[in-house]
Amino acid sequence: MSPQVRGLFGDEREAGDATGTAATDGTAARPSGRQPSTVRTYPEQNESYMGSRAGAAMKKNSPAGGRVFAGPAAAAAAAGVTVRTVLAKDPIRDLAGRATFGATPKVLADIRRLGIDGWIRWQLDPEKIAPTKAELKLAELPTLTMTPQQLRDQRDQLDQRGAQPEKETVDATIARQIWSDRQLYEVMVDFWNDFLHVSADFDGGEVYRNSFDRDVIRRHALGSYPDMLVAANKHPALLLYLNQDDSRADAVNENLARENLELYSVGVDGGYTEKDVRQAALLQTGRGVDGGRYVFRPQRHYLGKVKILRFTHPNASADPKQADAVIDRYISYLALHPSTARYVARSLATRFVSDTPPKSLVDRLAKTYTASKGLIKPVLMTLFSSSEFWAAVGQKVRRPMGYLVATYRALGVRPEASPGFSGDGRRTPYALALRQIHDKLRELGQYPMGQPTPDGYPDVYVAWTSAGTMVNGWNEAGELLAGSRTWFTYPRPERLVADPPGTAGAYLDALAKRLVHQKLSARERALVLAVTGVPATAKVDATFNGAIVAVARTILASPQHHLR
Repeated sequence: MSPQVRGLFGDEREAGDATGTAATDGTAARPSGRQPSTVRTYPEQNESYMGSRAGAAMKKNSPAGGRVFAGPAAAAAAAGVTVRTVLAKDPIRDLAGRATFGATPKVLADIRRLGIDGWIRWQLDPEKIAPTKAELKLAELPTLTMTPQQLRDQRDQLDQRGAQPEKETVDATIARQIWSDRQLYEVMVDFWNDFLHVSADFDGGEVYRNSFDRDVIRRHALGSYPDMLVAANKHPALLLYLNQDDSRADAVNENLARENLELYSVGVDGGYTEKDVRQAALLQTGRGVDGGRYVFRPQRHYLGKVKILRFTHPNASADPKQADAVIDRYISYLALHPSTARYVARSLATRFVSDTPPKSLVDRLAKTYTASKGLIKPVLMTLFSSSEFWAAVGQKVRRPMGYLVATYRALGVRPEASPGFSGDGRRTPYALALRQIHDKLRELGQYPMGQPTPDGYPDVYVAWTSAGTMVNGWNEAGELLAGSRTWFTYPRPERLVADPPGTAGAYLDALAKRLVHQKLSARERALVLAVTGVPATAKVDATFNGAIVAVARTILASPQHHLR
């Protein structure tokens, strides 16, 4: 990598010692009464990564202060870019880069046609956005619409067809990220899959993970977080993933109780103690899974007064409905706790604005979250209407999955298979092709629902500064450009620009505008031309005199494509 690129992404060694994990089975050596923040379970959390030297440098470039405007367009017009960045100061391109999985000519045209406010309102109402052809083709993944009971009953038949439900859930998610017009919705689905994380590969994921995606994450992604958390705590996927099905009054398992506090609500610094974890674990006994469905077993439920943070209840009823309702009340209390409001606000600001989000923005988002009782759309509208969002251009670096998805989007890849692609007799070419991308993302180290531990993937760039991962992504972009993949239909690189200019410099400008939606600086332009060995004034044909793949690949390796 050039010094410029190294400077952007930091030294991978600075983050390499912050990747440990610890068990969450309730046996960690945390003395009762100690604040969990003094004995962190997940040192790979975002704030721990950002404690590196590279993280400190990033913090200096975070926007300071700010205000909220009447709407996103007003904020975009009034707020100036206050940070150093290589990205163009174009609010339409900026919105497309951060509110989608990658700007495309169509997305940019939609924003210009609808206006910033109109486009955001359109994206916040995904039910009214028609499915794309690629989304309709998801009918070729047979397990997506099946219930857990159907998946259990038809396990053998599905195995014979080569259908793996937990993997098809991931495959479908990748397809939607690349081709759906409901881009902001898919960004939020990805956000919640990290925040309220259940690994697709857990023992039981083949039966329950698709339902968790459909009935918990997707149902509530732009709705109410309290409703999402209550639904998650009654879903077999989460109950089995965190061993709640094994917990009973005389043998309490603390996994789910701990993660409800530490990861899914108030956060590790939210003020709870080990005593709170124990009390919550007692309260949640009785919840489990039977016959593939959620059940409440009163014979396993602890009876007796509980106190968790400021939630208190006599918990004395042996009636299953009443006892179960008390747990729902507790989960709702957690979801609406002031510390949860700040935790959700900080996580959203980290996703959309900066790895070190400004306190002013976090405070504002938390206030909206509390006032709206955990509704997500008002929080997002406050985010997009805040000057800090528009001031922080180019402060987020794509993670490996985001980079590859954005590359597919930038190249205009279509979901139909190339003529040379053949199926395997059991699955369609589309199903096989999605699995190929899935496998490539596994190789890159990030894929939807892929983190094995309950904390989800880190969302800060110093966690993903492996040079090997970046080069692997660049090589994959080169493979797509060279036509080495036949999974889908790939536009030939010499056709990315209609009627390409006849000189190298002008052609490069047009190609950069097509792929990263802005011109390169004079220095960057010279560096890319150096790859071809021709001067800017040289005459070139549509293939850039045979160098079109190298030129396009270099543009896709630029900071302009890595940043969002």
